[in-house]
Parts: sequence; structure tokens; C-alpha cells
Amino acid sequence: MEGNMTNEEVINKFYSSFSAADAEGMNSCYHKDVVFEDPAFGQLKGDRVRGMWSMLLKRSGGGLDVKFSDVKADEHTGSAKWIAKYNYGPKKRPVVNNVSASFEFKDGKIIKHTDHFDSWKWASMALGLPGKLLGWTPFLKNKVKGETNKLLDQFMAKK
Repeated sequence: MEGNMTNEEVINKFYSSFSAADAEGMNSCYHKDVVFEDPAFGQLKGDRVRGMWSMLLKRSGGGLDVKFSDVKADEHTGSAKWIAKYNYGPKKRPVVNNVSASFEFKDGKIIKHTDHFDSWKWASMALGLPGKLLGWTPFLKNKVKGETNKLLDQFMAKK
């Protein structure tokens, strides 16, 4: 990190980089042993976390709009709210995902990042009728995690 950034500044840099589609800037905010978790990917560690953001930004092709707010942090933990607007999948369905993020810090970087969002709402927007009907089920949640991790595996293999 540049100098001694506060944890709040680290979160602001992370989301400013995200909204500028700058994966390198985002990933520079992470500790090398970072652990990330969300409903779409499950738990990822280290290079898979960094790879996920690089993949998502590359796949969005510049069609991702990210806004963030309510950034708070102390010495050990932090939080933020963010909204991502993008088109998902082959049918380019419009998605507006409202996310609450929580963070833990180590050595001035993010060591743990957890994103919370309503996976049924997300599935309803991203997957259409099947998502509306099945988005709340463990079956569909596991299918989404399987697909996203398969895409990440393919992306990481090419790097």
C-alpha cells in the first residue's frame, strides 16, 4: 500500500478501483492470504480471489457499473455497501445487485472479505423464470457456485 493508508482508505481504494474496472488496483488492497466469500462463488482463497475479480471485470467488457457507500472501518474490521449493475449471461439479463460487504484487516490490507446479497433476488434477475422459481433452493445455489468456479478454473488456467 502507498504509505500508511487507514483501513477506511483501503476500502475506498478497493471500490474506486472496482468502479474504474482496475483489477490490479483492487487486488493490491488484498493481503496475500486473503479469504473471500459470497453466495455466487462460495469461499475462495489467495490467487483465486484475485483471479475472480480479474475474470469478472474482463467478462463484463466494460459493462459494469459499481457504486459504493457507507464505508466504515476501525483497526480490525470494516464494512461497505455497494451496488453492481450489469447484464448477465448469454441473454444479457439486466441485474442490479445490492451487496453488503464486511472486511477484516491484517498488515494494512484486507485479509477477509465477505459479500452478502439476496441470492434469490440475484437468481431471479440473472436467470429469469428458473431463478425466480428455484433461486432459493440449495440445488440452484450449488449449481451457480459450481458454474462460477468452473469459469474461474478456466480463466486461471489461461493465465
